[in-house]
Amino acid sequence: MAAPSIALIGAGRMGAALASGWLAGKSKPDIRIQDPKPSGTVTEWADAGKVAVNPDPEPVDVLIIAVKPQVFPKMAESLKSWIGPKTLVVSIMAGTRIKQLAERLGTDCVIRVMPNTPGAIGKGVSVISKSGMVMAKQLEIAEKLLRPLGAVIGPVDEKHMSIVTGLSGSGPAYVFLMAEAMADAAIAEGLSAELAEQLAALTIEGAAALMVQSDQPPSALRKAVTSPGGTTQAALDILMDEGGMPILMRKAIRAAANRDRELSRDTD
Repeated sequence: MAAPSIALIGAGRMGAALASGWLAGKSKPDIRIQDPKPSGTVTEWADAGKVAVNPDPEPVDVLIIAVKPQVFPKMAESLKSWIGPKTLVVSIMAGTRIKQLAERLGTDCVIRVMPNTPGAIGKGVSVISKSGMVMAKQLEIAEKLLRPLGAVIGPVDEKHMSIVTGLSGSGPAYVFLMAEAMADAAIAEGLSAELAEQLAALTIEGAAALMVQSDQPPSALRKAVTSPGGTTQAALDILMDEGGMPILMRKAIRAAANRDRELSRDTD
């Protein structure tokens, strides 16, 4: 299958992460980027002939919309110039439903995706939901396009996408906060900032790799490294007490999911 022509609308952090993943892969699709203020990285790609920046719009194989959902209603009409009879629309906007996309863009070939930023190094996860009009071949195109970014999961029922957004879409920020908090705590105890940050990052990397490769659930892995009365138990007694990490994480993911639903209503 020939590499598809792609129009990427919006090259902020998420859009640039997607483009970076495509450019790092073996397949080199024809990429056109539309962004009013392209970053230095995007400009460098254009100067190297890897992408075209702000070309005149014309129908492409795949239109990927990676702008803020609040901006989409104002620009939806102009995006129709990128859409032809066979164009597949892929949205990575939080809170914008498939029905909203189809109605505003005048096409039923729509896939909604929630990727995350580790896709920039091929370690992300993208969750797909699709309209009933998307054919198997079109779904395959989307999956191949997303695969350089990491794992591709789905399609899932769209009613679950707000929860997916709160978990995997926003999840990297939770992990970065955990690393930050772990390092800050170690610094407060007397460790150098350089060593504390290195140990926090590598500990999270190793624990995540072990969890992915293991056939045991996270709870079993946690219990396996927790000796009764030991140092890990002392720490977990704090993290898991009433109002601790499990409760905070429920509140956090619920808040993210609810915000995604609010954004969906705002774009009606």
